[in-house]
Amino acid sequence: MGVFARLSDLLKSNINDLIDKAEDPEKMVKQIIADMQKELTKATQNYGKAKASERLAETKYKDAVSVSSDWENKAKAALAKGDQDLAKQALSRKVKADEEVATYQQMYESISAQTVTIGEQVELLKSKLEEAKSRQAMLIARAQMADTKKQLAAAQGGFDGKSAFEKLSRMEEKVQQKEAEADAFTEIAGVQQDDLQQQFRQIENDAKVDQELQRLIAEMNGNAAPEEITPETAPLEGADDTDAE
Repeated sequence: MGVFARLSDLLKSNINDLIDKAEDPEKMVKQIIADMQKELTKATQNYGKAKASERLAETKYKDAVSVSSDWENKAKAALAKGDQDLAKQALSRKVKADEEVATYQQMYESISAQTVTIGEQVELLKSKLEEAKSRQAMLIARAQMADTKKQLAAAQGGFDGKSAFEKLSRMEEKVQQKEAEADAFTEIAGVQQDDLQQQFRQIENDAKVDQELQRLIAEMNGNAAPEEITPETAPLEGADDTDAE
């Protein structure tokens, strides 16, 4: 991002810095504009890659939602046939699918937010480039005027070099830029669970499966509050309702 630091100097009329380095301001301005154009091209390409990543994350998220819904439908079908064991197996898959839904949703939202930021940066680069182009002639004329002033000041012995404070300020700007660039990158790290954590996770998973089973039974019974089904209360196949005395 050194291009924009140099552009900032020009826009602030710090032309003497260019003269101190024996650089041709006209060539410098043209080079800065060329460098900005390259940066804009690179940023636009990165934005395209970010949009592709966003679409991929969105697809995975929608696929996970579809898988979860599919397993719930299968559980309903199993319950309709009276096969609760098969329904619980389907609901176990649904619980896992729901966890993937949450993971992919978080990933999609994060990538989407970053994509928006990159898009805003691209638009900012475009506006800066247009500003530099529109002020090119003016900056060159001011550089020539600064050169004349410098020669007159040097002839009169009144030319002073940059102060240490100004140099420190420039260094601080560079450090701040590096910090901003570092903050723009994030990493997603997964934490592997140990055996004990996995056992508790399985307990939580079984509980979610039982909750899903009770919910489906309630829905299929007309939203009535479901009774807890135990081996003692479960109906026996082939039992005659008229046998009760």
